[in-house]
Amino acid sequence: MPYKFEIYKDKSDQFRFRFKAPNGQTMFSGGQGYASKASLKKSIASIQKNVADADVVEEAEA
Repeated sequence: MPYKFEIYKDKSDQFRFRFKAPNGQTMFSGGQGYASKASLKKSIASIQKNVADADVVEEAEA
């Protein structure tokens, strides 16, 4: 099973997603809900397009 974005509706009727690993574990989920599935899919497409260029930034410990 490949990595996948899983789209679902929450109790508030908002569209959300979970990103799942091949073993079925949720790696991360979208923080906000979307009123339309089209808006959610645009956000997923942006993640897919831009993730390879994302920087990893470590916050300084307090």
